[in-house]
Amino acid sequence: MLRFELDATIREATGKGAARKLRAKGDIPAIIYGPGSEPVPLAVNAYEFQKALLRAKGERIIFTLNLKENGSRDQQRLALIKEIQRHPVNDLIRHVDFYEVAMDREIHLEVPVKIVGIAKGVKQENGILEIKRRSLEVACLPTNIPDEIEVDVTNLGLGEAIHIKDITPSEGVRILDPPGLTIVTIVGSSISPAEEEEAEEEEVEEEETEEA
Repeated sequence: MLRFELDATIREATGKGAARKLRAKGDIPAIIYGPGSEPVPLAVNAYEFQKALLRAKGERIIFTLNLKENGSRDQQRLALIKEIQRHPVNDLIRHVDFYEVAMDREIHLEVPVKIVGIAKGVKQENGILEIKRRSLEVACLPTNIPDEIEVDVTNLGLGEAIHIKDITPSEGVRILDPPGLTIVTIVGSSISPAEEEEAEEEEVEEEETEEA
C-alpha cells in the first residue's frame, strides 16, 4: 500500500454550479467522511490526484490530506478512496469520496478476488469455471489492506467448489462473509467432448468448402 500526501481545500460553495467552476480551474470536487466525524466538502488538484493514481498502478493509497481553509493549513486527515465518479463519455474524474481512517482502527471494505491457475476440471474434464463472488468483505487495519485475495483453482476438479472457509487471508485480515458461501466452482459443460470434436470437424469442412 502506498502513502501519498495531497493538499485539499475546504470549500463552502456546493452544488452543480460550484462544481463546474472548480473543474474549469483544474480542481476536482471531493468530500471526506467517516465514523464519528461530519462530512467535509473539499476540492483537490486534478493533476496531483491523477499523478497519485498513476503512481499507484492499481494499488490502494492511504492519503494524508492537508486540509486548508482560507489559504492556511487547518488539519491533516488520513483517508482512503471510497469512490471515484467519472464522466460517462470522456472518463474524466468528476468527484471523489474519501473515507477517513485511523491507523489503529479496524475498517471494513470490499477486496477483489483474483483467480489464479487453470483448474484441472476445465483443462482435463471439459468443465466450465463459474465465479460466484468477485469480491469479499474484509476487516483489518489500514496498513494490512490487501489489494486482492488470491484463489488458486489449479487442483479444482469437475463438480468441486472453493468456499470462503477454504481461503486463508493474509495476516491481520479477517473475511467477514459467511464461511459457507461459494467463491468459485466447476460445472459440467453442456457440450460433450464428442459433440465438441464433431463441431470442430464441421467447422473445418466449412472452411475447406469456402476455400474451394
